[in-house]
Amino acid sequence: MSSRFLAAGLAAALFATPALAQTCVQPAEKAAFDVRALQSQLMVAALSCQQEDQYNAFVNRYKSELGGAYRGINAHYRRTAGARGQSSLDGYITSLANAQSQDGIRQGSNFCRNVAPLFTVALAAPNSSEALASLAVKNNLANPHGRSECTTAASAPAAPERRQAAVRQVSTRPSR
Repeated sequence: MSSRFLAAGLAAALFATPALAQTCVQPAEKAAFDVRALQSQLMVAALSCQQEDQYNAFVNRYKSELGGAYRGINAHYRRTAGARGQSSLDGYITSLANAQSQDGIRQGSNFCRNVAPLFTVALAAPNSSEALASLAVKNNLANPHGRSECTTAASAPAAPERRQAAVRQVSTRPSR
């Protein structure tokens, strides 16, 4: 009886793996999420610290990169949530703004002083999504997308584990 449960569990795991892999964040999507985190942090700073002019300059300068990031995140949610993609995207954007705002609240009166240099650095960054994403990562900006990054087959640790398991199975057979 227990072997049936084991077989059923193994079958469920094998069939669930492709679905789980579909929810991970591809490298280009990760960059898009990071760019969006930077934009959201600067938007919260603009509203909280009367830095609307700097935020508008940021949006105008990086309009193409910001639009690309939005399209990348939108594509991620369409890929992972299907018909609920727009709702999932809206939920993410709301969660992101809330996380950024809560970070500002935690910093209290120091928030505006702490975030002001981010505008300077962001406006001086090269016009590329990679530069903006890197800036978000370097500043450890809150990004509550809740998804793990996808790994490639070459870098995934699962392949060596499978080989070891296969070796263990072969080595545990009784010799004849």
